[in-house]
Amino acid sequence: MMDVLEEHLDEATFLWSQWERALVAADCNLSDTAKREERLLVHLDGLVVGGESAVNELLLPGLHTDEAERISASALALLANNGERGLKEILWVLDSGDDVQRAAVGRALELSRRNGLEAVLLKRLAADDRALRLLAFQVLAFRGVVPPEIRKQWLYHDDAEHLIAALRAARALPRDLVMGLLPRLLMDSHPGVRGAAIMAGLVLGTRMAWKTCRKVAEERGAGHRQCLVVLALGGDERETEWLVSLLRKPELRPDVLWALGFSGQVIAADACLEWMEDTKAAALAGEAFSAITGLKLEGEYQKIVEEEEEALVPLEQEDLDANLLPSPEASLPVPIRDAVENWWQQARKNFERGVRYLRGSKLDAAGLLTAIGRESMRRRHVLALELSIRSRGAHDIQTRAFTGRQHAELEAALAGRTSFSISPFTSLFGA
Repeated sequence: MMDVLEEHLDEATFLWSQWERALVAADCNLSDTAKREERLLVHLDGLVVGGESAVNELLLPGLHTDEAERISASALALLANNGERGLKEILWVLDSGDDVQRAAVGRALELSRRNGLEAVLLKRLAADDRALRLLAFQVLAFRGVVPPEIRKQWLYHDDAEHLIAALRAARALPRDLVMGLLPRLLMDSHPGVRGAAIMAGLVLGTRMAWKTCRKVAEERGAGHRQCLVVLALGGDERETEWLVSLLRKPELRPDVLWALGFSGQVIAADACLEWMEDTKAAALAGEAFSAITGLKLEGEYQKIVEEEEEALVPLEQEDLDANLLPSPEASLPVPIRDAVENWWQQARKNFERGVRYLRGSKLDAAGLLTAIGRESMRRRHVLALELSIRSRGAHDIQTRAFTGRQHAELEAALAGRTSFSISPFTSLFGA
């Protein structure tokens, strides 16, 4: 029996890492991720069924390892078990563990469906430990249960990280409260505060937040990558032309190509062609072009890239702390420019300048919601942000939650899809 339980925990640990990677993957959509998640939950259920044997021999010791995925899997199984001893040990790790253990336990607390967690987390908002306060707030915000009075207190906090956390979770706060603080926060010297204030202001539909976003993008300061994306989401053809002009700067090119894929503009698709032979930018250019036009980069349009063998690095020179996992971009197909260009010469006549497209179709409110359900996990985070901005925070999809919650939030948005416009932000905000 213990061999079976150990296999459940080993598999849950592996599948947890696979599921977390799927949440940001370029080659997974919501359906693919749900399949991985289902396998993960089966093994977690097996640990719950294992009862006290699993708790004593595997799950409690699993909280005290240095492997984040194993800690998270152990914690979530203990929470599902509903035992008080397991919860007590989880809270001890939350209070006293190292950074890796705390973060991993926090992730399990975000995802757990166990009742009564809010009360124990709220108590930790008054802890002397700053890191513990911030983690508890983060978990509560993820679960959508931060009390409005606590958010208000944190909006006036002297510590920047507390203020950032409050802004990121402040979509349900009264507009007049945030608007009273927004002019100062948009000028804050801390880039994290200013960035969070921009996003909070955009969700409220404020002209000053949109203007500040454009300014940050133009000045290329801290947080400019997200502002480039927002300009692509809400800009008109003029903003897209400006983004295209930035492609000439090699240091900005990856971020600009990423943003242009959300612009949906014909001129952005034209610009992407130019960089499909650039070894560092080709895959990103192909991703953006495909997102706009709908061309699938496969078969005759995809370059077969042979993996190069890396030379062995002497042990004394090896970076043992380096992240060896491939980035989400690593799975992107590399386009064959000539083939793509030939296709575009025929297809371009079906696209109008100044119109926003997604996968070759004119984008509207229904199309945005459909895309959130079907696009790659890598791109869904941005599209969910756009939905939140356009719906003034009424529809907020937590794209790093279990897929059951995501589907429920998406269905709620589908039921109220007529409540938001797909027009450029300039007209929405009166900018």
